[in-house]
Amino acid sequence: MTPGILIAAPRSGSGKTTITLGLLRAFARAGLKVQPFKSGPDYIDPGFQQAASHRPSHNLDSWAMPRPLIAHIAAEADDADLVVAEGVMGLFDGAPCRGECGNGSSADVAAALGWPVILVMDVSGQSQSAAAIAQGFRSLRPDIAMAGVILNRVASARHEQMIRQAMAEAGMKVFGAIPRCPDLTLPERHLGLVQASEQGNLDAFMERMADMIGAHVDLDGIRSAATSATAAPTPRADGIAPPGQRVAVAQDEAFSFTYAHLLTQWRAAGAEILPFSPLADEAPPADADAVWLPGGYPELHAGRLAAASRFLAGLRHHALDRPIHGECGGYMVLGEALIDAKGEAHCMAGLLGLVTSFAERRLHLGYRQARLLQPMGGFSAGTALNGHEFHYSTIIDQPDSPLASVTDAQGQPVSSTGSFRGYVSGSFFHLIAPASDPIS
Repeated sequence: MTPGILIAAPRSGSGKTTITLGLLRAFARAGLKVQPFKSGPDYIDPGFQQAASHRPSHNLDSWAMPRPLIAHIAAEADDADLVVAEGVMGLFDGAPCRGECGNGSSADVAAALGWPVILVMDVSGQSQSAAAIAQGFRSLRPDIAMAGVILNRVASARHEQMIRQAMAEAGMKVFGAIPRCPDLTLPERHLGLVQASEQGNLDAFMERMADMIGAHVDLDGIRSAATSATAAPTPRADGIAPPGQRVAVAQDEAFSFTYAHLLTQWRAAGAEILPFSPLADEAPPADADAVWLPGGYPELHAGRLAAASRFLAGLRHHALDRPIHGECGGYMVLGEALIDAKGEAHCMAGLLGLVTSFAERRLHLGYRQARLLQPMGGFSAGTALNGHEFHYSTIIDQPDSPLASVTDAQGQPVSSTGSFRGYVSGSFFHLIAPASDPIS
């Protein structure tokens, strides 16, 4: 297996995303084939990782994915020279209850695949105490190898020297120390970073970050610290069945939240993916067997979508005799209306009775397990699926029949059941993988 490392942090906001991007670009421009992965349910960071490495990034999730599926997805790196995986939140942060093979933490992924951890530490406002934090992270779980740390937001040469000395006394390797650099940040939006496709100067940013990494981080040391995954892929892992032989998938800035492993598994099952752009007023291909509308940011483009007559007419025609499914943002567009943050209502496809509003934002976030009450995509009624929910919209009206019974990571029912009408279904649930067993 390809040797890899996992970039983690004690908490969110430590700088692990920008440092991961800098590492990916620095290794790529040195001539290495470097494969990115992202721990946890995240659509946005993988887009940046693909831009940095020139290879598709895949998500790995210990709560939602069984171990054989994690191993199979990790095998996407078989032709690469090096794996650089990025963690989520703090290294040990995850759901309150275990799922398929863990609680969704980055630590679970590192343990499952044998990748050593490099901890990115924001050392602003501290010095020798950083060594105590690193020591605690190293000792909490014996099944995880802590390769060392990268110090971030270092104030001065003296500041760096003090922390390096404390780390040396603790026996902790320091791979690099990055000075404070406020201009090496990426703009954020309410679901995370502003998407990679919306960044006009993204490549220049990647190059500047790679320059910073090259000047302050021991790249050879990091590559030497990488180890091969311990879990060999099994002959077969249950994946996500395609909803048809020819699947029309909306792909643009309004519909960009699609997991790479989902499309990979559909193609492996023999499906043909037919991308189209609703923002360009493109109708789904007329010969598609099914239409899939991913999540994204339809609320930022509600006026354009409401005016996209060819797109909406194509959806309505397809819905007469063939399935359509929408996830989160796609679900909203299948409804009657979407009310934007200013309180303006925009007419959507009207294939479901759903009315949603961003005028009064409320966060809905967490892992979910859905047991289908109605066939959806390539799955029959009664199937249990693992996924997550992450949105700020409020349901004003949802008159149709529920699509699934849905519970959170602790097995408690949630109200986001989705809905269906005829051949059309939708839900705020983002599909990750079939469930091996119900989560309880």
